[in-house]
Amino acid sequence: MALSGRVAVVTGAANGIGKGITEILLQNGAKVALLDTNETAAEILMEALNKQYGQERALFLNCNVESEEQIKAAFQKTAETFGGIDILCNNAGILNESTWEKTVSINLTGVIRVTYLALEHMNKLTGGRGGVIVNTASMAGLGPLMSCPVYTATKHGVVGFTRAMAAASTVSGYGIRVNALCPSFVQTELSSTITSKLGQFSHLAAATQQCIEKTRILSVSEVAESLLELVTDETKNGEALMVFPKGKKYMTFPSLIP
Repeated sequence: MALSGRVAVVTGAANGIGKGITEILLQNGAKVALLDTNETAAEILMEALNKQYGQERALFLNCNVESEEQIKAAFQKTAETFGGIDILCNNAGILNESTWEKTVSINLTGVIRVTYLALEHMNKLTGGRGGVIVNTASMAGLGPLMSCPVYTATKHGVVGFTRAMAAASTVSGYGIRVNALCPSFVQTELSSTITSKLGQFSHLAAATQQCIEKTRILSVSEVAESLLELVTDETKNGEALMVFPKGKKYMTFPSLIP
């Protein structure tokens, strides 16, 4: 998929990985709707993006992925402004084992909710143009992060949902590819504050910090470049791309169907 003129929606777009995703999509010619609840960070980012790319390429919409009403309004505004939607990057996420219900609500339920509402605009069976959805998961979606059981569960859920949705889209003829991005530790606020948000597993903070220190922290740009691969390579569907400091690896899963 060539990105020039394509329309992308990025959740959690104002900071961290979402900011990197937004920037790399704009660099490659896409128009981007930035969805986030952090208005202050979004305004600062939008000012920079407008200077670099012009006022017609990026749009900020205050949107909480826990709100169906806000998501619907954001998609509608994006479609009206840019003429449709081709790419969805489900990136909004938190890590806080103390508020585990909210972690599930944002990290997993939010991904499902946003995806289903995006289908109303993207599904070829209902007048959409098709396209691609990339869900930001984590290495914790492929193996357990012992100090973060709930975060691990949500990211496993994202990987499973991604793979099932990709298969459903293919068989149903939606015209939408669905992939998951699974980075290791990334240079973001989420990673830098992880040891203070372990809740009842705070006694594992030192072990978690040792795990982080053993691995070179990925830059946001490295993660964004991997996402770009999942967006542009039309052979990639139902993939979980693990991004390590030493390189990338597409995961293989056992088949449950003989």
